[in-house]
Amino acid sequence: MAQPARVNAPLESKLNRGDFAAIVLEHQSMVFSLAVNFLRDRQVAEEVAQDVFLQLHKNLHAIASGEHLVFWLRRVTSQRCIDYSRRRKWSQVSLEDVPEPAARTVARDPWLSRRLRQLVDSLPPAPRMVVVLRYQEDLTPQEIADLLAIPIATVKSHLQRSLAMLREKVLRVFGDVVL
Repeated sequence: MAQPARVNAPLESKLNRGDFAAIVLEHQSMVFSLAVNFLRDRQVAEEVAQDVFLQLHKNLHAIASGEHLVFWLRRVTSQRCIDYSRRRKWSQVSLEDVPEPAARTVARDPWLSRRLRQLVDSLPPAPRMVVVLRYQEDLTPQEIADLLAIPIATVKSHLQRSLAMLREKVLRVFGDVVL
């Protein structure tokens, strides 16, 4: 009697069975999470994720391994999010234009979380994707450079500039408070 395929079974066995649904089930949360944390819109993130898996279905023959699949999904999701952001022409709000709060709040306050998301959302698309990949997906700068097909120096530059801008705004908003 054959054993059922494990979740971490090699990709080749999934491809041989033609079980595309299992691949989608295994990776849909990663793709959706990356999209929703970048776009901040569940409906658009679902559309982007759907598009990513449609592209995967068309290109499944080119996927060599499980690691390649994860890399491919992150790369295509990142590209689709950046493309959507540029097409939509989000109004780029300067960090200086984000209104400052009237009172200080505690670190675990939902308002603070929302406020920090707004600050990250104010970054341009490419640097914002670098920040999301680094701090949400916990990828190294080299992995981000490979994923986005940009030089590692650009990744580091985006991270450094973005964090400096965010740090400056947080200090102006909250003062010199230890969070």
